[in-house]
Amino acid sequence: MYLTTLEWLSLLWFLSCWIGYGRYSGLKSTHGQRLQDALQIYISRWIAQVGKRDNRIVDTSIVANIERNATFMASSSLLIIAGLVTAIGSTEKSLSLFTQLPFVRFDPQTWEIGLICLTLAFAYAFFTFTWCIRQWSFASILIGSVPNANQPQDERLEQSLGQLISLAVYHFNMGLRAYYFSVALLTWFIHPLVFMLATTWIVLVLYRREFHSRTLKALAAGL
Repeated sequence: MYLTTLEWLSLLWFLSCWIGYGRYSGLKSTHGQRLQDALQIYISRWIAQVGKRDNRIVDTSIVANIERNATFMASSSLLIIAGLVTAIGSTEKSLSLFTQLPFVRFDPQTWEIGLICLTLAFAYAFFTFTWCIRQWSFASILIGSVPNANQPQDERLEQSLGQLISLAVYHFNMGLRAYYFSVALLTWFIHPLVFMLATTWIVLVLYRREFHSRTLKALAAGL
């Protein structure tokens, strides 16, 4: 496989941005500055209310709704993977369909590498979303195990439930992040420099939404 120096650099930049932003976001969590940190406080409040009501319909509805979203994303990832694998198996036919598009490179090797990278990204998203679904399933079991209002409260159970829900939210975010970076991967078919610029733009979009979005301000206002 022959790639130019610029193509190798663009792929390295892509991986560095994806992994590096994940590490950066994780380090920032210790300072409570992220969207997920604000949401974690609301999760703790929610769990505190679970044990105060005997009717858990509201709680199970919340879990079912979020789990449904994760299921949709996992199913979408699987369909996209199927399409990409089909395209990899017929590169020449795929190229012939896009010959009229401007600014697109028509080198078979370029297309195969781009399609393989997209397949890997969506495979990661699929496994992340399916793990998220399982975590929400576990959380629903723990919600059913929380003592009723007239029974002694189990703080360890509530802490475990809070940690489990936080992990489910975390993995849902990781799956969505894979979708974001997959958008940047589409520009690989145009030019390595465009690919690097698109990757940088995705990082900036993620950073703004996680640390400086109106949604974060709205959540923080209620704390």
